[in-house]
Amino acid sequence: MKKGIKSGLFITVALSAALISGCGAGNRVVNYGKAQEEPVMITFFGNKYETENVIVIEEIITGFMKENPDVRVSYESLKGTEYYDALCRRMAAGKGDDIFMVNHDTVLELRDKGQLADLSGVSTLSNYTDIMLSQMGDDGKIYWLPTTVSVFGLYCNMDLLKEHKQKIPENLGEWEDTCGYFLSQGMTPVIANNDISLKTLAIGRGFYDVYQEKRQMEVFERLNRGQEPISRYLGPGFSLAEELITRGYVDAGKSLTTMKTSDDLEEFVRGESPFMLTGAWAAGRVKGMEPDFKFQVVPYPVLDEGNLVVINADTRLSINADSEYPEAAARFVEYFTRPENIQKFADQQSSLSPLKNGAPSSVKEIEPLISCYQEGRTVIGTDGFLELPIWNLTAEVSRKLLSGEPLEAVMDWMDKQGITEGGTP
Repeated sequence: MKKGIKSGLFITVALSAALISGCGAGNRVVNYGKAQEEPVMITFFGNKYETENVIVIEEIITGFMKENPDVRVSYESLKGTEYYDALCRRMAAGKGDDIFMVNHDTVLELRDKGQLADLSGVSTLSNYTDIMLSQMGDDGKIYWLPTTVSVFGLYCNMDLLKEHKQKIPENLGEWEDTCGYFLSQGMTPVIANNDISLKTLAIGRGFYDVYQEKRQMEVFERLNRGQEPISRYLGPGFSLAEELITRGYVDAGKSLTTMKTSDDLEEFVRGESPFMLTGAWAAGRVKGMEPDFKFQVVPYPVLDEGNLVVINADTRLSINADSEYPEAAARFVEYFTRPENIQKFADQQSSLSPLKNGAPSSVKEIEPLISCYQEGRTVIGTDGFLELPIWNLTAEVSRKLLSGEPLEAVMDWMDKQGITEGGTP
């Protein structure tokens, strides 16, 4: 690491900059520095594009560059599922960035192609909780480091519930009764998007008993080998999702075109529905939209006798195995995952920390999720021991159900995909 080089630092946030490699439009943060020696430039590609997210990333980049004047960092972003398509195209074309954000399914694809660098030498690994380390480990190597633990929950319009003398549901029976009441009043009870809403509900209900009985490694190994159909576990969860649709608790047609953490938030803040299913990371954004009602994000009331939360090791950072500057890239990932930066990022994301003794987000609206998490009523949405692309697979299942395809046919399709990915029984 070079020391003693002073640099003038300028940061430009271009919210509509064109993406390189012909992948569309996105956000870009570019840092320019003047130094006595020409610093190296590393590129960072991610799916955190909202202004408030970019500001925090900008702060972390700025801090890194002040401490490492021999390196400059360029951050570029793209929204949603388009990001992962663009990432894979770039990597396939040999034009991948030095550092990028990944999810469970993308890790499986890029790892199998040998495109992810081993991060087991990063010094900040010792700060992670045991459960996070178990998720990251992969035959003695580590290909990604999480910066948050995201939580999925049920948003509740507290004023609307109070006005109609209803309470926050704490189990499935109470939730169904409350949804039935609001439907009778001419309101759509649950706002859902076309990606994460129904699939996280189904994964939570489907795998809850497996986690409580600590059988997940055994079960996932059988699923990985194609020795069991995945519908054996997710069938009950998607049966509940279908029930929400057929009863009219979820507007299927509208949900098919509702984009996550954008269209759904706008609909929720109108105050016309009591519930919304999405990630707790949007709580700060909902609050910033200044709805004229109070809200809380609570655990999913999808059990006959209680509730649960679905969590993910999230905003995962990986390094390109073919990076021209692997040492500089590793330094940046190490800096990003320092406790103070993890805390700053997790707090802004209304998420939990993946580190030992890490504090949860200070956003008070998500407090009900924290106690559920601490009590162990959790399911990991994309468990590292599961070698199936569950995130994309369950999203497609949700869309098929929203399109009106029958549950039995959709479960049969899901099982065939699981066998294709996991091996032959």
